[in-house]
Amino acid sequence: MESPCPLTSRERTINNQPTPQYDSIIIGAGHNGLVCAAYLARAGQKVLLLESGPEAGGLARSREFHAGFRAPVAHSVNHFPEKIFKDLGLDRHGLELQSEAMPLTGLSTDGKHVRIEGATLTGAGDQDLQAWPEYLRLMQKFAAALEPFWLKTMPRIAFTGFRDLLTFGQVGLNMKRLGKEDMREFLRIVSLPTRDLMDEFFENPVLKALLSWDGLIGSRMAPRSPNNAVLAMLYRMRGHRNDAAKQLSGGVTQLIASLLAAAQDAGVDIRTDTRVTRILVNGSESGLSANGVQLSDGTVFHSERVISSINPQNTFVDLLGVENLEIGFTNRIRRLRCDGLVAKLHLALSELPEFTGLAAASGRLIIAPDLDAIEFAFDDSKYGECSEHPVLEIAVPSLEDNSLAPAGQHVLSVHIMYVPYRMKNDWDDAAREALCDRVVSLIENYAPGLSSLVLQRELLTPADLEQEFGVKGGHWHQTEFALDQVLMMRPTYEAAQYHTPVPGLFLCGAGCHPGGDLTGAPGHNAAQEILR
Repeated sequence: MESPCPLTSRERTINNQPTPQYDSIIIGAGHNGLVCAAYLARAGQKVLLLESGPEAGGLARSREFHAGFRAPVAHSVNHFPEKIFKDLGLDRHGLELQSEAMPLTGLSTDGKHVRIEGATLTGAGDQDLQAWPEYLRLMQKFAAALEPFWLKTMPRIAFTGFRDLLTFGQVGLNMKRLGKEDMREFLRIVSLPTRDLMDEFFENPVLKALLSWDGLIGSRMAPRSPNNAVLAMLYRMRGHRNDAAKQLSGGVTQLIASLLAAAQDAGVDIRTDTRVTRILVNGSESGLSANGVQLSDGTVFHSERVISSINPQNTFVDLLGVENLEIGFTNRIRRLRCDGLVAKLHLALSELPEFTGLAAASGRLIIAPDLDAIEFAFDDSKYGECSEHPVLEIAVPSLEDNSLAPAGQHVLSVHIMYVPYRMKNDWDDAAREALCDRVVSLIENYAPGLSSLVLQRELLTPADLEQEFGVKGGHWHQTEFALDQVLMMRPTYEAAQYHTPVPGLFLCGAGCHPGGDLTGAPGHNAAQEILR
């Protein structure tokens, strides 16, 4: 199939085929696109990275929402791989891995909060404190056993190659090292609803909700959901020493700045405000192959390969075109579940809020009184409604990065769980104001006087995230992290190893294995697969 637009004057043709201007063109400069680009460029490739937004970073880029106040949608980094940190030399670009773990706090209205810092649990009763070491031992051991999966290409179901055997063999060896009893326990709990797992170990309702949170955030699951929330918990427990999530100096903003600097230092050509409207393909006797992109202004760039870090549906349906795909594959892509369930609220504050019972509002603060509160909020979302009693994750990113707010002032960032992409009633100003009022009022139960500190507020629903960032359905992870869309099935078979049915077209975004969050793992894995 010929290019749908004429070649620019800079291009030549050989045997009626355009000469590649780049080895690789990457669509989307989110953190996965930056990671993939940096790896490829460091290996000697000539790489072009194209971003439709004004800056690199995707959902992690900081943006001004009030004069002098900036915030990223993603407000924390919980398990960024040390391997990528070292491989790309991010320490040379201002990023540091701090030794202390990021605190995780379950807030209680009486000020008797439950707090987890690394391996230390405080605020729970004696029975929970006694159960905690065994729970932590098992979960850390299981997370370590799965470690080889996250930074490797998932083998196909009918694997035949040596690398496939090696990956499964490594995981198999890790499983064997668990011992018979722990292996049986792993197989039992990995598919449990989080409610069942929590009820087996603990009594404190705030602690149960707190520990369940990382298995549920950003997904269409609740504590009773019979899916793979425990697998998501183990995925987010991967990390550094003792599997405790470590903080990055400067937070999310510094991570993106360092990745951007690493890519530029490696020689990546990065262009922002540049929208790709078409992935170009060549037709030959051997079939189709991707060989470049067309921009919204008609400009064409040709390359040996095209790599997409954006949503798989946008990649295949909108940019490549279903006419270049088999109908069975197209149908599977169209059926991917991509509707988000998390809204974002930014508050510009005149000063740092004080939370009752906390010396400082550090780390992540969770408002979820018990598992039922999470479950009921999820139930409301099934019917296109926002809960009257929302569950929240709160952070104050300006404590880590003082460039986000004027001196002495702060940004409070809130993830509002279970806000549906498809609302029963349309979002109007009244509905937005009502949700903002509800959330601020709820937080004020834990931080008295908060409303008097608010200078401005901004609500981003999943529909807003889709509109502003191009994220299909406003879903953080591009596609749902569910049993039929994970591991060797992510996003779907024939596209689960970063290759696609069209030669020369690859995926490297959150819709690939292992999934979303600020890990860079999909970008790392795709780059390794391409370089092979």
